[in-house]
Amino acid sequence: MQATQVLKKPWGLKWRSSVWFVTLVVGLGVTTDLLVYSIIIPVLPFQLEHLGYKGISGLVGWLLFAYSAGLVISTLPIAIFSEHYNARKYPLLFGQFFLAASQVMLMEVPTYWLMVIARVIQGISSSVVWVVGLALLCDTAPEATVGKQLGLAMTGLSIGFLVGPPVGGALYNAFGFRGPFIFSIIVTAVDFVGRLLVIERKDAWPHGIDPAAVSEKPQAHTEAINEDVKDSKIPDNSSPSPFQEAVAAVTPTEHSEPVPVPETRLPLLKVVTTLLRSPRAMVTILITLIQGLVYSATEPSLPLHLQDVWHLAASKVGLIYMAIVIPSLISSPLAGWWSDRGGTEWVMMACFILSIPWWIVLIVQKSLALFIVAIAIQSFFTSGILSPVTAELAAVSRAHVGVGYAHVNQCSHVVGPVVGGQIYDHVKRGWLAICLLAVGLFLLGSALTISFTGDRPLLSRIVTRYREGRLFKFRHRLANTMGCQVSASRTGNPNST
Repeated sequence: MQATQVLKKPWGLKWRSSVWFVTLVVGLGVTTDLLVYSIIIPVLPFQLEHLGYKGISGLVGWLLFAYSAGLVISTLPIAIFSEHYNARKYPLLFGQFFLAASQVMLMEVPTYWLMVIARVIQGISSSVVWVVGLALLCDTAPEATVGKQLGLAMTGLSIGFLVGPPVGGALYNAFGFRGPFIFSIIVTAVDFVGRLLVIERKDAWPHGIDPAAVSEKPQAHTEAINEDVKDSKIPDNSSPSPFQEAVAAVTPTEHSEPVPVPETRLPLLKVVTTLLRSPRAMVTILITLIQGLVYSATEPSLPLHLQDVWHLAASKVGLIYMAIVIPSLISSPLAGWWSDRGGTEWVMMACFILSIPWWIVLIVQKSLALFIVAIAIQSFFTSGILSPVTAELAAVSRAHVGVGYAHVNQCSHVVGPVVGGQIYDHVKRGWLAICLLAVGLFLLGSALTISFTGDRPLLSRIVTRYREGRLFKFRHRLANTMGCQVSASRTGNPNST
């Protein structure tokens, strides 16, 4: 009776645990998070002004800081919980609850300090989708295609930013301050249903389904399982894989019982020391911080810059955000596809170098058309960094036993809005300072990428080829010299050399 209960499969097990469905749900989660985050950017200054506050730009900056504070406070505990208990689904569900609560609170509160608390709660929910959601996708996707799947999920970032500001401005003009929040709550409810339907890979294993194996060989899944169970013979000096153990657990025998999948987990201190001993891990985390800081530093300052220089209203700022986001819809999946085929180091290096000239062009403030073109192109390359660097984080976590993906993904872009807002408010030419900061950080990212990123970093390949070239020339000269000496000895002319 107990074996029958174990063998009973959940409804829709195959598609609910599949790579494509998990990618869709994680992408929807990223979309929802960025939509909720960005939908209020063009309306917050007007609402604070309506409530009678002064110094609007500074207050908006601190609201963005509150969001980052929620991320900083919650990311590490969420990462520890997710890895220690090997749980992905339930933290994602709780994260949606906090997200809905923050929206209702921010929609109804009449005072600024309650808005700050609501933004902190929103930051907590954001850390869940970025830490646990991406970890769930990396757990599910095959290693050979994880870059592509991450690239597809990362398009949610662009879609959220594409929809959020213009929809927020339009709903604010039509229905008032509550309009954008009602829309975002509806999207949050749809996202919650998707997360509720997801079945994690570890829960699909006991039923004989490995989503990664299904995605690699979908046409012969059932036959492959039977062949693995019946015909595979494991030598005495080796141990079965977790999937083989799970399949053996559900093989219909008289006394079959599920065998739990063993997985090594390290305590937090061991995780920290393991990462500190790995230059590749530390550089990947640093590049993650660089990309996140540069990408998000313009969020609080861009609307103010457009208003100060060209006197644009909230609705027109939302339209410019569309010009920024649309190119990233292409760059994110394209970078993920290229990462799977050519390696993350090539994609990251190209995006770093090709984005730098356009950050320099952004310093020019005379032409709005040139400004829009420049910020769209830099957004294409800056967004393209995210997919390969996330795939690199996944590769780092897989290369260290006991270090899960959520451990190395906990450092994301949390300080960018604070840095960008404070620079713009306190530096005389704040926009110039932000652009120069981006150039300097991307030059640093290029140097780190060429030196440490990938299984074989580009710098080591260049040095190896240089040494091989010198060795080849030395051997060629030596062969020519020896050949001349042999020829001279045969002709009897020792001076011919």
